[in-house]
Amino acid sequence: MKRKRLWKYAALLMVCGMTIATSCTGGDAQKTMNGVLEEPVVVAMPEQVENAYGKAVKVHPFDLLNDTVNNICVQGIGELDDGISTEGFGVMVSKNATSTLFKDIRNTRQPRAFYDQPTNSLWLTSCVVEGTGTNVEQLYKMQFGTADDSARVVAVVEPYQMQQQLTARLTYSVDGQKVTFYADGVAIASATNTVTDMGGFDDEQPLWIGEQISYQLDAQPRVCFVPGLKFTTGLVLTYDDMPTLSAGVTLNDDGSFSLSDFREEKEQ
Repeated sequence: MKRKRLWKYAALLMVCGMTIATSCTGGDAQKTMNGVLEEPVVVAMPEQVENAYGKAVKVHPFDLLNDTVNNICVQGIGELDDGISTEGFGVMVSKNATSTLFKDIRNTRQPRAFYDQPTNSLWLTSCVVEGTGTNVEQLYKMQFGTADDSARVVAVVEPYQMQQQLTARLTYSVDGQKVTFYADGVAIASATNTVTDMGGFDDEQPLWIGEQISYQLDAQPRVCFVPGLKFTTGLVLTYDDMPTLSAGVTLNDDGSFSLSDFREEKEQ
């Protein structure tokens, strides 16, 4: 009798162990997201553009924001004297009669700007990495002086830092062709892959973020990002079926930032 009870106990342990192992390694197991960017993004102005700015008397701008109610104007600089191209460098920020030139800020892919009147602050996006399937933005916060209305940069949210915060908070699980995304362990979105001509998902690192980072501007900006799928064939990430995810961005007093309110952005 005693031997029978021991065998039954051992069998029960084996069943429980199999159940636990299945729950930990099955389709619902959450894994950490991977980041494409390997280091902070540094965009240097070409030397010839730097020299041309030093000699320029006039600039040829194009409008990015024209807030007539608050007398705020944001313009990109397309050309300098004699039709010299800025190669996408230069943003002019004006309030009332005072203009401030930020020649190192990129103005390609139509940056967006938003003036928050209660805090006398301007939010500005700038594309710092671009290409086919790639759009990575940097976020600037500017404030205006009380004496001469000149603008100054008070905070910068750099893409690599943003990516690192996102990968620290995000996980995913794969069940067949269905991918579920989690923020702090809570499911926020799911998508079903329909790509069939690139083999299966990459076994080691199928989900990546960092190639598509942009912002919605308001009193509290939101960072928007699209995860990319890596397959066993092909050298590029695929975004066809992936959702756009977002989080609210809050700047802290020490210049750092924090994220909250993760969600999926539904198409309008």
